Amino acid sequence: MNVLSDNFAMFREGFVGTVELTALSALLALVLGTLVAAFRVSPVPALRVFGTTWVTLLRNTPLVLLFLAVTLGLPALGLKGWDSFWLAVLALGCYTSAFICEAVRSGINAVPVGQAEAARSIGMTFGQTLTQIVLPQATRTAIPPIGSLLIALAKNTAIASGFNVSELGSVQKTLNAAAGYNIYVIFLWIALCYIIITFTISGLFRLLENRLAVAR
Repeated sequence: MNVLSDNFAMFREGFVGTVELTALSALLALVLGTLVAAFRVSPVPALRVFGTTWVTLLRNTPLVLLFLAVTLGLPALGLKGWDSFWLAVLALGCYTSAFICEAVRSGINAVPVGQAEAARSIGMTFGQTLTQIVLPQATRTAIPPIGSLLIALAKNTAIASGFNVSELGSVQKTLNAAAGYNIYVIFLWIALCYIIITFTISGLFRLLENRLAVAR
């Protein structure tokens, strides 16, 4: 019995769900991570404390525990009505943002201090210096580790299947419960789907890295 042909619609739905979950979580992680990285290098002490606390808490919290905190904690606080998909995006995006922050911050630290000092000497504010001078140069250094982090994010989406989110992990759970299917064949097709997603991310970031590389 052909697992893929018999359940193609289910595989397609799971694949699309994983892609959507990865893309939206990545977008949230990139925005939050860059913002928190700016906080961590800010001259304002309160922002630096917030950035450090954000990174420390999220990097040292197991992702499953964060999922539980989001899916059970937010409704308990009165934030009801959120779809499980968006709760998964929130959990994955916030978790990954802590690692994105450190990748961006390492890129910022790689930019020569003289660049920022020169910008300040001509009257540019911290925000202008960061967005117009430092971050464009830091991006070249940060791109490779960010690519690796987003590949890890794509694989972390499998945890969402335990929280009623339709993605590849939920396909595996459904088919495992069905009679007559070889579990190894199911895992093979699901692994192939993840390989397609991760190879696509890797290819996109390799292309981006080549585009941003300094000509020699």
